[in-house]
Amino acid sequence: MTQTNITRAWLIVAVATFGLIVSNGLSIGGIPVFYKAIQDDLIARGAIDASHAQTFISNCANITFFMSGAFSMLGGWLLTRISLRYLMIAGAIILGAGMVLHSQAVDASTVYFSRFLMGVSLGFVGVTPSVVLVANWFEHRRGTALGILLTGTSLGGVSIPFIAAPLINAYGWRTAMLIVSLFVWILLLPAILIFVRDHPKNETKEAAGEAAIVEGMTLREAVKTPLFWVFGLCSALVFYPIFATTQMLNLYLQSPKIGFSLQVAAFSQSALFAFSVGGKFLAGTLSDRFSPTKVMLLSGLIMFLSTLLLFAFSAETALLFLLIFGLGYGGTFVLLQRLVADYFGRREYGKILGTIVMLEIIGSFVGGTVTGYLADRAGGDYTVAFYGVVFAALGAFVCAVLLNVMRKRVDR
Repeated sequence: MTQTNITRAWLIVAVATFGLIVSNGLSIGGIPVFYKAIQDDLIARGAIDASHAQTFISNCANITFFMSGAFSMLGGWLLTRISLRYLMIAGAIILGAGMVLHSQAVDASTVYFSRFLMGVSLGFVGVTPSVVLVANWFEHRRGTALGILLTGTSLGGVSIPFIAAPLINAYGWRTAMLIVSLFVWILLLPAILIFVRDHPKNETKEAAGEAAIVEGMTLREAVKTPLFWVFGLCSALVFYPIFATTQMLNLYLQSPKIGFSLQVAAFSQSALFAFSVGGKFLAGTLSDRFSPTKVMLLSGLIMFLSTLLLFAFSAETALLFLLIFGLGYGGTFVLLQRLVADYFGRREYGKILGTIVMLEIIGSFVGGTVTGYLADRAGGDYTVAFYGVVFAALGAFVCAVLLNVMRKRVDR
C-alpha cells in the first residue's frame, strides 16, 4: 500500500469510528437515558399501561436490535452489488428520519416504527458495514484498526448520555432528541459524503489482481462447518448480557432498590461504555500480537466473572461491576468481528459477518425479552431478571473454550 493510501486508511478508520459514535450512540448506547422520560410521558398519555412499561422498553430495544441484524444480512448481500459509500449514505438518512419521527411520537406504534427505522439504519451505517469498510483497507494491523473502530460503539454510549441528560432535564425528552439528531444531519452525513471510499486506489495492477482473488469460504460453505455454529452460538450468548446490560441497566439503576437519579444513572451508563473502550482497544491490540482465539477466551472469562457480582448487586457494587463487565464485553465485541475474517476468510466476509450479526441479534432479542418480562413480573425490579445475564455469560465462556479446542485441531 502506498504512503498516500496508508494515510487514507487511517482517515477511513477515524471517519468510520465517528460514524459508530453517532449511529450506535443514538440508536443503542445513548438512547437508554431517554427511556424513563419516554415511559412517564406515554403512561401519562394513556398510550402504554404502567404494568407493561418495562416490556414496552424491551420491545423498543428489541425492534432496533432485530432490524439491525436483519438489515446487516441484507447490507452484507448488497455490498457485493453496490458501493459501500452509497449504503452508508442511505443509512445516515434513515437514522436521522427515525430520530425526528421518534421525537414527535405520542403513541406506542409510532415509537415502534421509529425504532424500526433506527434498526434499519444500523444495517447500513452501523457495525457490519463499518467493519467491512475498515477491513477492506487493512491487511496488517487489522486487529488494532478494528479495535479502534469499535471503540466508536462505546464512545457513543459515553458521550450521548452526558449530552442528552441535561437537555432532557432542561427542555424535555422530545426537544432533546431533536437536538441530538442534528449530529446525523450536520456531522455524520457530510463526513460520509466527503471522506468514505470503498477500497484503496492507485495500487499496481499486479496488487489489484492479487486483491481480486480473495481466499476464504462462501457463506454456504461456512454454515456447513461445526466451527460456524459454535461461533454463532458464542456470539448469541455474548450479546444476551451485552443487550440486557447496555439497554436495561439504566432502568435498574433508577429503580427503588438502587435509587440512582437520572443524572447518576446517565453517568453510570457512560462509565460502562467508557470502560468498554479500554476493553476494545486492548483486545484489538493484543489480537495482533497473540492468538485472537485465546484473547477471545480471556475476554469471555472476564465478562463472566463480572456477572457474578449481579448476585449481590447494589449501589456500592455497581461501579466495580461496570468496570469489569465493560472490559470483558468490549473485548468479546471486537474479537467476534475480527474472528469472522480469521476463521472464514474474506471471500464473502460481508455476508458471513451479516449472518453472524443476525445470530447476535437473536441472542439480544432473547435477552431483552426475558429480562423485560421477568422485571414486569417483579413489579419493575430487575434483580432476578438480571440473573439470566450470569448464565448467558457462562455459556459464552464455555463456547469460547470450545473455539480454542476446535482451532487447535484445525491448526495441527
